This record gives sequence, structure tokens and C-alpha cells, in this order.
Amino acid sequence: MNSKQIPEKLKLEALCRKSIEEFKTSEKMPVVVLLDNVRSMYNVGSVFRTSDAFSPEKIYLCGITPRPPHREIQKTALGATESVEWEYAESITELVNLLKKEGYSIVGIEQVKGSVSLQEYKISEDKKYALILGNEVEGISEEILSLVDVFVEIPQSGTKHSLNVSTCAGIVLWEWYRVFQK
Repeated sequence: MNSKQIPEKLKLEALCRKSIEEFKTSEKMPVVVLLDNVRSMYNVGSVFRTSDAFSPEKIYLCGITPRPPHREIQKTALGATESVEWEYAESITELVNLLKKEGYSIVGIEQVKGSVSLQEYKISEDKKYALILGNEVEGISEEILSLVDVFVEIPQSGTKHSLNVSTCAGIVLWEWYRVFQK
């Protein structure tokens, strides 16, 4: 018989989660997330849930990206649409230009010639960032490629050479969170 003791999972009460109001007033990373024509409501909901975990300032839902409230978004967001600040922007071009004027560094998460590998990109604690995640098939809109300051890509070694947009959001937000939580 194995005498190894099985770890006890923590109950929700033991996790000391913030209330929605506490979360809304808590300090956020100087990061905004732009979803550029993301079409899947499940992906949108998942990005909300990930954003609740890593605390960017806001999510911008751009173009055809679906907006809450919607059952499919809620299914994966698990209530994060209530805690994470969000805004709809019909024109991502106008939004990116506005964010540039507000001092945000525009970072496209995209595979392009000259993109920087995520582990090589130096995140500065002195900057504000706008992270753009594109459509599931087309990626970031062609119309804004010239407005992006730097393109960052997640290195991969499989046959698909792409990740689901919500998975990508999780990896990228985690990297920024690691820098800003020191």
C-alpha cells in the first residue's frame, strides 16, 4: 500500500478571491487587449476569463467581434464580462491611432517577416501596451499592419504553426503579467 498522502484541493473560500467590486478598483497592468474581428463567441469569452486572471486595463472588441451579453460568451467567460472592463470599437484603425496618441506601444501578435519571438521581446515596465490579437483565420487586419510598432510571435514547433486566439491571449498576457507582478 502506498503511504503517499493525496494533496487536498483548496476550496473556493480558501482561494481568497476578490469580489467584482474589489477587482474593478484593483491595480491593473498598463495593457489593453484589442480583439480584431475575432468571430468566435467562445474565444471572446475565454479572453475575458484570461483577462480576469491577469488584469489588463481593458479589452476592446473591434469590428465583427461579438459583444456581451451573449450565452456563448458567458459560457467560457464564467462571469468575467462583469469584472473586466471592455468597450466596443467599430474601427480598429481609429482605435489604434487613438491609443498611439495616448502613448501605448502597439504590439501585434502575428507571424510576419521581422517579428520578434515572444521570449526575446523585452517588455518594459515603463511603457503602456496595446496587444492586438487577430481573426481566427485572417489574423490582424491588413489595414492596421503599418500602424503596429512591433510584431511578436509565439515560437512553435508543430505542423499547424498557429494557436487558437484564446490560447495565444493566455500565453501573451501571462508574459506581460510576469513582468508587471514583480
